Amino acid sequence: MPRMDRKKPEHPMSKRNRAQPRAPTEIVSLADEEGVRQIVAESVLSLWDVVNSLTLLRPSRQERYRVTIFGSARLSPGTFGYEETKRAAAALARMGCDIVTGGGPGLMQAANEGAARGSKRARSLGIRVHLPFEQASNAFVTDLFEHRTLFTRLHQFVLTSDAFVVAPGGIGTLLEMILIWQLLQVRHLEDAPLVLVGEMWPGLVAWARHEMLASDPPLAGRADFDIPRCVPDADAAIEAIRGHYERWKRANGRSSRGRASPARSDAVTAQRRTGRKR
Repeated sequence: MPRMDRKKPEHPMSKRNRAQPRAPTEIVSLADEEGVRQIVAESVLSLWDVVNSLTLLRPSRQERYRVTIFGSARLSPGTFGYEETKRAAAALARMGCDIVTGGGPGLMQAANEGAARGSKRARSLGIRVHLPFEQASNAFVTDLFEHRTLFTRLHQFVLTSDAFVVAPGGIGTLLEMILIWQLLQVRHLEDAPLVLVGEMWPGLVAWARHEMLASDPPLAGRADFDIPRCVPDADAAIEAIRGHYERWKRANGRSSRGRASPARSDAVTAQRRTGRKR
């Protein structure tokens, strides 16, 4: 039987790169289709590098703790899921948290409404994506961000949030939850609670654990299934976030009321007096 070597698939521009390497200052005619394609590809990749580098920047201290709440856009005010989500968001806002959602209707609106009613100091953020069947943000969003793609929207959730609460939802909620789970698994995201609320999630996690660990070799590690924390109701979710929030406050020099510690306040006052930034 003849031996078949498995070769790595060639990039569409690799042949041209070997035969005709392009100097960085080489002028490329618009009639040169391969040359134009190469420049466009290089430029896009360079922009991604710039964005990735910028996202590595972090403030030395965070002023606000932010909880993202994911959930269905289909539940209406007055339903049990809506009212429980609103109650949980209000409690988190009173605790000192800002609330982040997708900015749309349903449980997103419930969370933003809870934040607005829970504390006047809490910010209620909405991170939206353009959808043909969902046009306007809900009325309780105080800070709105709009995206054209789901990918950049999900990226902002990750960059913005300190903790994630997942209420019952459909395919979109599942996508958001799985993304956070996977980022925590590979440690691209660290020290961020992922709390799954309600009856629908334990079965999903149990199914994934059974199916992925039954394979030989296993398709995931046993510890991966300890990442999401399933809780039965809003009260348990609030308590799950409370512990992490208290640790965050200590790490960021915050007082028990969520305000800067005296040392931090003195530093801020001195900064304002001198006009210098730390």
